Amino acid sequence: MVFGSAILVIAFVLFTVINPEYANAIYTSAKDFIARELAWYYIGLVSFTLFFAIWLIFSRYGNIRLGKDDERPEFSNFSWFSMLFGAGIGIGILFWSIAEPIYHFQSNPLIAEGEQMTVEAAQVAMRISIFHWGLHGWGLFAVMGLVLAYFSYRKGLPLSIRSSLYPIFGERIYGPIGHAADLLAVFGTVFGIATSLGLGAQQINAGLQYLTGIEVSSGNQAILIAVISIIATISALTGVNKGIRILSELNMHLTVLILVLFIVFGPTAYLLGSFFTNMGDYLFHAVELGFWVNPDPESPWQGWWTLFYWGWWIAWSPFVGIFIARISRGRTIREFVLGVLIAPTVLGAFWITIFGNTALFMELFGNGGVTAAVNEDITMALFKTIEFLDLGQALTMLFAIVCTIMLVTYFVTSADSATLVICTLISMGHEHPPARYRVFWGIAIGGVSAVLLFAGGLKALQTASIVAALPFSVVVIMAIYGLCKALKQDLESETGLALEYERVSEQAQEATEKAASGV
Repeated sequence: MVFGSAILVIAFVLFTVINPEYANAIYTSAKDFIARELAWYYIGLVSFTLFFAIWLIFSRYGNIRLGKDDERPEFSNFSWFSMLFGAGIGIGILFWSIAEPIYHFQSNPLIAEGEQMTVEAAQVAMRISIFHWGLHGWGLFAVMGLVLAYFSYRKGLPLSIRSSLYPIFGERIYGPIGHAADLLAVFGTVFGIATSLGLGAQQINAGLQYLTGIEVSSGNQAILIAVISIIATISALTGVNKGIRILSELNMHLTVLILVLFIVFGPTAYLLGSFFTNMGDYLFHAVELGFWVNPDPESPWQGWWTLFYWGWWIAWSPFVGIFIARISRGRTIREFVLGVLIAPTVLGAFWITIFGNTALFMELFGNGGVTAAVNEDITMALFKTIEFLDLGQALTMLFAIVCTIMLVTYFVTSADSATLVICTLISMGHEHPPARYRVFWGIAIGGVSAVLLFAGGLKALQTASIVAALPFSVVVIMAIYGLCKALKQDLESETGLALEYERVSEQAQEATEKAASGV
């Protein structure tokens, strides 16, 4: 498992570096096939997962605790939420919170011809943007996190994707079947996090250019990835309770600060009113949007937007799932699912509203300029919006500095969390994997991000997410089935099943120790 995952990633890097044009053509062809033939599958799977998560909240299983019956949560609600939000979407939403609404404002299949760049188009743009960052994606994270936490903390199995397959395959999860499931999880995690880090590096580079005049280039972005990956590796070596928790809480404090600054110095009444309008509009259309498949086979819109996001969420679900499980021991199923669904969705919608509607207000009722800036260079969307607030040089620089620091800290948080998760996977659920694993994977994640940027920039990052999600989606389906089977067995034969899992837990401990030692 250790060598197999490393060889897979190294082979990808070499293949892409040796012939980037050919590699990019293959990745793009795979993405086009998925968008053309399997859009229904991605959309159906993500919607089903959300409904399954909601069902769990109201089911008879809601009071089951993820751990022993007398265990309580390890982290406070603030620390818990800060870590799951920072690891889940922090750096990505910083990149897209202005750029995406502006793109949809100009054109999307849900507005009629001639209605682009109107007040109505702005509302549709916000609806689509919040949809892409809302309940559907977090439903996927909630289910995968729950599966992992349940089997690990309730049943004593490794904190690993393979554990979700125990009700189906039994002890064979310690053989090739389990190795394959974890390998697919590593594959998805690497490309999911590489997408986020690639976007983050581009925007950090844009922020540094705005502040200091440093050139925006692939070379500078590669240097940024290398430097911040080293910092993230050091943070991962300190573990969850120190580096990751502290950085996550810093991220949340900075997030609150920048949102308050935008509200106070932006169109305050318009932004606060827009939040309530956006939430109502999104919730009213959420089911409709969740099942919509573009009837026009020639339109690339859904492939570059909804399928990109769903692929990104699916590919990233083993990473975020394991990380959320790692910080959620002691919570009940109902508490876990409600927290993971509602809190990040509300904060995400608020964030997109404050950033996105500020830009749309400028376009609709101000002097404009954001749309032209986004079309010229998407990475400058955030910094140009700050500039167009026209707050004077001192405040403008303060805004830009805070946003750039946020980009760096969210980058580090995502990278160190992903490093820890991958190491947990390859060491078969060991909560404190060896330092040598953390160092290798901290460097490897940065390497994949840099390679994808050289291979084709933003389009290559989007393509990687969509393609990487396909094989792991099969594991998601099997994991949900395994959870349902285990929950049902729990209630029907609690005593007998407890004895079985007690025996299995001892085997799991032995297997985990061997994996952590590299045996």
